[in-house]
Amino acid sequence: MSKPDFLTSAQRTISLEASAVSDLLNHLDQHFVDACQLMLNCSGRVIVTGMGKSGHIGKKIAATLASTGTPSFFVHPGEASHGDLGMITPNDVVIALSNSGETAEVVTIIPLLKRMNAPFISITANPNSSLSKAAAANLHIGVEKEACPLGLAPTSSTTTQLVLGDALAIALLEARGFSAEDFAFSHPGGSLGRRLLLKVNDIMHSGSAIPMVKNGTPLKDALIEVTQKRLGMTAVIDNNNVLQGIFTDGDLRRALDNNVDLQNTLIENVMTPNGTTVTAEMLAAECLLIMESKKINALIVTDETNQPIGALNMHDLLKAGVI
Repeated sequence: MSKPDFLTSAQRTISLEASAVSDLLNHLDQHFVDACQLMLNCSGRVIVTGMGKSGHIGKKIAATLASTGTPSFFVHPGEASHGDLGMITPNDVVIALSNSGETAEVVTIIPLLKRMNAPFISITANPNSSLSKAAAANLHIGVEKEACPLGLAPTSSTTTQLVLGDALAIALLEARGFSAEDFAFSHPGGSLGRRLLLKVNDIMHSGSAIPMVKNGTPLKDALIEVTQKRLGMTAVIDNNNVLQGIFTDGDLRRALDNNVDLQNTLIENVMTPNGTTVTAEMLAAECLLIMESKKINALIVTDETNQPIGALNMHDLLKAGVI
């Protein structure tokens, strides 16, 4: 036996599947528009079904739809004939996947869907199949050759099914005006959810944990406040608790470079006047952008009267998973 050429095999497979996906552009027509409209107008759920490898792709399509604003779940066609058809209502839209369009388990439930008046969309490679002809909209994947050299293992066909499912999901996402924040509500446990849902108020230090000194405080006492609160800075306020400035590690380095007298110098003479502030309702991800753009490591949180109500630093964002 000759030594297997793994790279050549991989390149051929990728080339064939890429070509199949590219050909999808030639098969998009009014049926795709009709399918999107059916799903957009659906008052129930989008039910996805398919057998074998098409079933695996169907599960992923259902998951993608559900996470992008189109309520959806997968129903196994074999189980549908044994009771799970009760999951489908006339208010639902069904997407049925079958490369041949003649998969027995899928074709069997067509009359039942027709009887309950639940519209369905087919995704097939055969526009003349039973499934295609019965569908309200047939999405033709047009795959003539699988990447499998035996022509048996579903490869190019399942790849195009998946891409077409993504095209449906994104078209609906855009039509609904689905936002990044909407997406985050479907992914609260992931890093994206943390980045998009977490607000400054959720992670800031508040109350006595805020490093804060008043105008007239000697620099040596301000340094004690910075050290005790461990945020690398302190807010500087007036007698009405209004923010006057911020003193950071960077300000300390500059003061030392200028041989400032730590015992007798007042904090207002070495602080950064005003300083960069944020609000409690701001997204934590926005704070990260501010810190990165201004090359700073800490921020004061102020209210509408410019009084400090919180503080946070880069470590807080890291600990919260925003970074």
